Amino acid sequence: MTEAWVVIPFFQRSPGILSRAVRSVLAQDRAAAGIIVVDDESPVDAAAELKGLDLRSMPIRVIRQPNAGPGGARNTGLANLPGSATHVAFLDSDDEWHPGHLAAALQAMERHGADVFFGTISGGAGFDYHSDMSALAAEPGVTMLSTDPMVLTAPDMANRMLEDWSYLHLSAMVIARPLFEGLRFAPDLRLAAEDILFFHDAFRAAHRAILSAAPAAGRGEGANIFHGVDNQAPDYLRQQFITLSALQRLAARPGLNASGAQALERRQERARREALWGQAARLRRGKAPQWKLLGQWARRDPRILRALAGLGLSRLRKGQPTGQPSDKVRNP
Repeated sequence: MTEAWVVIPFFQRSPGILSRAVRSVLAQDRAAAGIIVVDDESPVDAAAELKGLDLRSMPIRVIRQPNAGPGGARNTGLANLPGSATHVAFLDSDDEWHPGHLAAALQAMERHGADVFFGTISGGAGFDYHSDMSALAAEPGVTMLSTDPMVLTAPDMANRMLEDWSYLHLSAMVIARPLFEGLRFAPDLRLAAEDILFFHDAFRAAHRAILSAAPAAGRGEGANIFHGVDNQAPDYLRQQFITLSALQRLAARPGLNASGAQALERRQERARREALWGQAARLRRGKAPQWKLLGQWARRDPRILRALAGLGLSRLRKGQPTGQPSDKVRNP
């Protein structure tokens, strides 16, 4: 018997965000078996957020822990799933599920024998880095399993996603027990890319992964760790360094094909250039570069020195030329 649980990592600075997410779970056409909220030392208390909600129809467990970041919080949720759980669905605390999401996901997984499901997430103008799932239908090698809603599958998704992962989002993801028993997030990637490695692990381990154009979730506007750091922030260089580390981990995994390797190299080069433009922004504001972390980066990845030479220190001091990355951070 199918029993789907929901894992919600929670760290927010504004009230009302978690309660909105939980209400969207309670409003599902097909009920979840229960919810695990991991209060990751949130400034807003999770228990206070749940007061006033009618939780009689569904068990909900709040686990409080010292701050471990979103990956660490999700790992805690996965480790505390009951033995009866057959599926786990993720929901970021600032997002909301479409009422038909869980029903569509479980029905599609049952019908097509899948252990990984991604639906479609939507957002406002600031979410234009995310792609519509339907754009994949015309790609070579993609098979359409159904049209209403459109459900797609493709071979070797682990390599395909390295070229473009903009259509993947955790709040639209459901996985089956054989996967969630063994998969975990990389908790050290606290500022970037812990979800990307998890997606890649899931695709590598999956018997079958399916992608649906059915609406799954709407993106919220709460605390977003990756997109909340722009190149004016002190953590920007560290974020790009963590991004590079994640890309290097992906590049070291077995089974990488030529197109996947090339895509990862392009992304690594972008991380180097983004890091240097962030340091240029510091120089323009009269602040010294972050020499210690730059030195750590150069020891791990000497190619950043070549990127620095290519961009030119004088150009960095003068400002960002046309055609270079903007101050707005996007998924690398």
